[in-house]
Amino acid sequence: MTTPVRIPFNRATLVGKEMAYLTQAVEHGQLAGNGPWTNAAEQLLQKALSMNPTLLTTSCTSALEVIALSLGLTSGDEVIVPSFTYVSSAAAFSAHGARPIFVDIRPDTLNIDEQMISAAISQRTKAICVTHYGGVACNMDVIGPLAAEHGIVVVEDNAHGLFGSYRGVPLGSIGDFAALSFHATKNFTSGQGGALVVNRPASLENIRMIRDNGTNRSAFERGEVSAYTWKTQGINAVPSELIAAVVLAQLEQRIKIQERRSQLWNRYESQLAQWANEHGVEMPTVPPECESSHHIFHLILSDQWCRERFITHLFNRGITAVSHYEPLHNSPMGSRFGAKNGQCPVAENRARRLVRLPLFYDLSDDEQAVVVDAVISFNSF
Repeated sequence: MTTPVRIPFNRATLVGKEMAYLTQAVEHGQLAGNGPWTNAAEQLLQKALSMNPTLLTTSCTSALEVIALSLGLTSGDEVIVPSFTYVSSAAAFSAHGARPIFVDIRPDTLNIDEQMISAAISQRTKAICVTHYGGVACNMDVIGPLAAEHGIVVVEDNAHGLFGSYRGVPLGSIGDFAALSFHATKNFTSGQGGALVVNRPASLENIRMIRDNGTNRSAFERGEVSAYTWKTQGINAVPSELIAAVVLAQLEQRIKIQERRSQLWNRYESQLAQWANEHGVEMPTVPPECESSHHIFHLILSDQWCRERFITHLFNRGITAVSHYEPLHNSPMGSRFGAKNGQCPVAENRARRLVRLPLFYDLSDDEQAVVVDAVISFNSF
């Protein structure tokens, strides 16, 4: 008989006033977006991160799609993305006309290899979309100036990195635009949901219209026009007040949530260090200039066979550990854009060997001790 899974990979948690805010939002009577709860969550994010205007969206994917539409992409345009990232980092741009150009990752941080970006730039390149993997920043000292030199927009896919930083600067406030995620697996969650950070103020009104089906409805709601109309291409990316209420409640507890995740992450690092060193297992790398959001704690084992045995070993002890992305350049859609197997060897190598351990706010000390003991007991290398 299979051992029931006792410790999941992720467990969403109510940490504050989620239920109270949901009730109040329903009683208020406006469930459509851009109401008081949306405004409160947006203002909290903007103030907490010293960011430019931040707009809630239905997902991180929809935030990226709004950005893509704002760039006015046409057939033949190109957007540079890491191969080792979630599909939205590429699909949000390809859905609106651009061809994704896949670049390999660094073997340490698993972020886009900044030294390989220059060779991928062409006259058709419109943007570089970077993913701060696990909440550890890409090398923005190289990426930012390189993009500026070529007149290219920098988009931060900051789904992992909320409240992480690079040289003391909050992730999401470095590029021209950024997308955040409140998906169920993220540090702060409303099940689904996201946000879009506009670090180019001149783009704000256009972004607002694209996010609201291409209409100037926000101007109408502010009393600036007597009626709203279709002004540009857009999508419906405005979340409901229910999503916003949960996001607000979670963000209000950001210090408590981040402190707990940091504690859990650091305990994994310290208690698994000797075992990992003895068996040649790689653990996360956080360069000194980076402050991690502690979104992921991963291990990189010797090969795929070892990784699969490791996952089974933990599962048999009631623990769910999981792999992560399959490189996008190896996907069926990647091949349609001309990508070929082998062009991003580091991404392929790491994808075969990586496993993520359970890490969520209410993972108890006792549960984490069970995970650590199970990891250390694995010796099938």
